[in-house]
Amino acid sequence: MSQSSGRRGVAWAIIGGIVLLAGIVAIIVSAVLARPTPTPSATSNGTPSADPTTSGEPNPGPDPGGAVVDPTAADRGWTPEPITADADTYIRAALAAASTFDTTKSTREEWLDYLDTWFTPDTRFTAAADQRAAMTDSQTELRQGVVLPQDEWDSLAGEDGRVVAVVTSDVTDVPVTDDGSGDMSIGTADVTLSFTRSDGSGGETSYDDHVRVSVQVLCGSASVPTPDTDQRSGDCKVVRYFSEPLEP
Repeated sequence: MSQSSGRRGVAWAIIGGIVLLAGIVAIIVSAVLARPTPTPSATSNGTPSADPTTSGEPNPGPDPGGAVVDPTAADRGWTPEPITADADTYIRAALAAASTFDTTKSTREEWLDYLDTWFTPDTRFTAAADQRAAMTDSQTELRQGVVLPQDEWDSLAGEDGRVVAVVTSDVTDVPVTDDGSGDMSIGTADVTLSFTRSDGSGGETSYDDHVRVSVQVLCGSASVPTPDTDQRSGDCKVVRYFSEPLEP
């Protein structure tokens, strides 16, 4: 073979290799471009899962509970008044409210003024003036014969005391016989009062007291809601607390 023929053979071999390499590159590029775009995988319920780099909606957490008249009441050491037409639910809260307070967060008068907002007029009286007078009498009875007396409050306050009351029995709920509407009842139950006091050395001492108490409530269209709240006529309200339990 001549020298010129050899050079032509080498040139053709190089050109063939370049063409072959270009073909391989073209195949690879085509395969990459033809690959489908990834889609979010499905969860067990068939809903696409979220992009792991994207934060989802915050978890709202558990239901915080039913609606109450004053959401700030618990912050002051008081039992919140529930917005409900269910007599048993309301009676339990009302019985607890009459003995739940924190002397470090409110005065006795502030607490009693709060309890006044639970009351509604006694609809067994037809005249408005009589209804107002009866409600005033019931609020006075609460102060003088039901709640912790002033001197005991002062003693407890001197030791940064607080009390939490909890109904510990079924509620005995009986209708008021002279109520024509049938919406008024008296609930009676056992209540445990847990007292906590400072021991003067940075610690606390606790003890329980047990009582049986009664409250009269109205859960009907004639109830008067607390103004400027979500409470409505028909929701339960207190008519009277009793100094002694009323058994059927």
